[in-house]
Amino acid sequence: MTKDVKQIAMAEASEEFLRYCRFERKLDEKTIKAYRFDIRQFAEELTVNAQLCDVTRDYLKKWIESLSKYRYKTIKRKIASVNALMNYLEGEFEEFNNPLRSLHIRLKPPVRLPVVMTKDEMQRIVGRLDKVITATESDRQKFLNVRNKAIIELLFGSGMRIGELCGLRNKDVDLQLGQVRIIGKGNKERIVDICLPAILNPLRQWIKLRKSLEDPEDAFFTSHIGRKLGPQTISPSTDSRMQHRKACNTTHFPPHIRNASSRRKRRYIIYPAHFRSQFHLNHADLFPCQSV
Repeated sequence: MTKDVKQIAMAEASEEFLRYCRFERKLDEKTIKAYRFDIRQFAEELTVNAQLCDVTRDYLKKWIESLSKYRYKTIKRKIASVNALMNYLEGEFEEFNNPLRSLHIRLKPPVRLPVVMTKDEMQRIVGRLDKVITATESDRQKFLNVRNKAIIELLFGSGMRIGELCGLRNKDVDLQLGQVRIIGKGNKERIVDICLPAILNPLRQWIKLRKSLEDPEDAFFTSHIGRKLGPQTISPSTDSRMQHRKACNTTHFPPHIRNASSRRKRRYIIYPAHFRSQFHLNHADLFPCQSV
């Protein structure tokens, strides 16, 4: 951009920033979508056809005060989105200074304990799946039930996200070493240990059945026709694998509770002296693990 900073409209600056995020920084589409939503909302609260010169320190103070109706994490995300835009523009224009830098923003996070499943609830779910696998007569249904149990055990045992599980390839799972290589958020790589027989045995069963597929895709978990599973496929099917929760007297729980349950399990049962579960998820904050 070669125009004078005073002549740049917020809409134009936002689009330039989003192009920079997509093509130069190569950020994830979900991150770009969040940036677009937050910056557009920020620009709409300015005057019509607002320009960069309209973004003053006083205006930012009022804008931050108006965010009080949102939750803590939402406020942090919105401020971070606008701050990323301002930092980008500061690098593009020598005469532009990020007005957010002059503000001392201190947000007090709420203290809330994560909701987790009990060990008994998890055991009842897995036990119910074992009964279903034993009672299954159809080869196709047995294939799916064995795969589903392997998915649940791996989710509980490793604490990985559903999107990360979908991205697993055959070479990422080493049962001899008892390790799984995971590509997480920000393309960060981590190694997770899966040393318990309760996790390894279902995975061995799944690998044995998977060999019966003709020309499957290079994904560790596939459909019965060898196609890679997607997050939208895993999420509903995870709930369908929980269709016996009423028989197990177990309430429904969303993915973030499954992860929290897994982290609790790993801290108190597998690695009682470490906070390794937080590092397994590439988290910078140990609070969720300390809380439970």
